[in-house]
Amino acid sequence: MSGPGRLFWQALVAFLALPGMVAFVVPWTLRPRGVPFHVLGALPFALGVVLLLLCVRTFYVAGRGTLAPWHPPERVVTVGLYRVSRNPMYVAVLLILCGWALGFASRALWIYAGFVAVAFHLRVVLFEEPWLARTHPDEFAAYRARVPRWFGIGSFSRRGSDPT
Repeated sequence: MSGPGRLFWQALVAFLALPGMVAFVVPWTLRPRGVPFHVLGALPFALGVVLLLLCVRTFYVAGRGTLAPWHPPERVVTVGLYRVSRNPMYVAVLLILCGWALGFASRALWIYAGFVAVAFHLRVVLFEEPWLARTHPDEFAAYRARVPRWFGIGSFSRRGSDPT
């Protein structure tokens, strides 16, 4: 299989292997048994799922690649949610994890979410951004100058500064 069909299956496998494990399988195993899921966790969980699916679709359609390191997008993805955050997929996963932790009122799930947040930040700073700077120097520099790494509310008004 080649072309778009192969890329679709690579994107699906990458989704199941990466955010699927981090956002769904591991939290499911950490959840407290016999504790009902409180509705308070449903909003961040659902919002995170929607945002994650939008990000995966954007990587596939706009970037012509997957979220997997073995088949990254061919170009810097700067559309959709990537216009307001350089890392909305990670933000989406963290929302899902917060939904799990709130829904089950679980200390273990909060600790896991904190660990994942630190891991995501280190991955972005130490690996992803340097790789983008090497492989797409001009495009990434312009993107980095106008879009914050995470949320950066108010960072757009700081002219000439790094919005990270």
